[in-house]
Amino acid sequence: MGIIENLKQQNVNKKLIEDALYFKKYYKLEDSLQHRISQSNNYFYGREIWDMCIAAILEGENILLSGPKATGKNLLADNLSELFGRPQWNTSFHINTDSTTLIGTDTFIDNEVKLRRGSVYECAIHGGFGIFDEINMAKNDAIAVLHSALDHRRIIDVPGYERINLHPATRFIGTMNYEYAGTKELNEALVSRFMVIDIPSIEEDKLMLILNNEFPDADREKLLQFAGIFLDLQLKSQNGEISSKSIDLRGLIGSLKTIKRGLSPKLAINMGITGKTFDEYEKEIVGDIIKTRIPSIWESKDVFPHNSLNGQLESSF
Repeated sequence: MGIIENLKQQNVNKKLIEDALYFKKYYKLEDSLQHRISQSNNYFYGREIWDMCIAAILEGENILLSGPKATGKNLLADNLSELFGRPQWNTSFHINTDSTTLIGTDTFIDNEVKLRRGSVYECAIHGGFGIFDEINMAKNDAIAVLHSALDHRRIIDVPGYERINLHPATRFIGTMNYEYAGTKELNEALVSRFMVIDIPSIEEDKLMLILNNEFPDADREKLLQFAGIFLDLQLKSQNGEISSKSIDLRGLIGSLKTIKRGLSPKLAINMGITGKTFDEYEKEIVGDIIKTRIPSIWESKDVFPHNSLNGQLESSF
């Protein structure tokens, strides 16, 4: 299923889908940048979230996706890049990310001092979608250079070089998780430059949609138990009983992939979920939740009764 079919299945506003396709057709892209368009095998589920994102981007707005861990913020950003047919430049903010990372820095090329372009510079001139991952971990130095690019001026002044006018298709998508260590409150000047979209915690119906699409050959009742582990841990974290470290959808999917390969569910879930926390007390709590859902006697064939992957080099290669 392609992204358009998926959005129609979710009953996303048809007019918005049509306008996004017109946007994609209107802003043509050179062949050399086609490889930067995300090609997703999985899709974000949430009709209202999709409607808000598409409408904001069509109106020239930048969007900030805010929400707890494992809610699909980065997946949604990738899906938007694919829907609009725009090349993507991703910047992960950390202690060493500064203005030169975003805009560029001087370097020697052919015995001349030239600007080695950063991710935001490339995004600005090519009409790309710039993804700011964990933007609430960014240093002030990194964010300050973006203010004029993110507001109505849509320009970037590169000291010593030139003034860049953003390509009309350029958009910026920030993601933030307010539970991670090292994060901070975003200042008003930055937040005002985004349309903010809150991504809610994942619920059972959406989680099962994701897992069923990823593992259509799994036993549905067994898959419900794996979904239950995730939801139980999510509730424990919301109640302050454990941290969010073990609430890892990537880890859950990774566990199921290794079970499909032939690993026992007990060992697989230890790698994908239990092992994500290093506090022994918390590990015990996580382990107890898993024991209520996954009997230690389960084998790979119990979860994937019609599995043809076991022992074969296919699918993941």
